[in-house]
Amino acid sequence: MTPMKRKLVSVCLMVWLAGLLGCAPEVGSDKWCQQLKDKPKGDWSMNEATDFAQHCILK
Repeated sequence: MTPMKRKLVSVCLMVWLAGLLGCAPEVGSDKWCQQLKDKPKGDWSMNEATDFAQHCILK
């Protein structure tokens, strides 16, 4: 493999991995609700608190 192809493959792999790691669960899903339950309540944003109430408590 030429050095140029190796660099291109490396960059493509890094972009792909970054995309996988950057994915957050969908708001309102069980996984999302659990993540918020595990997060300290003082770190919640107003939107997170509202969404949590709508999707996790008032289901």
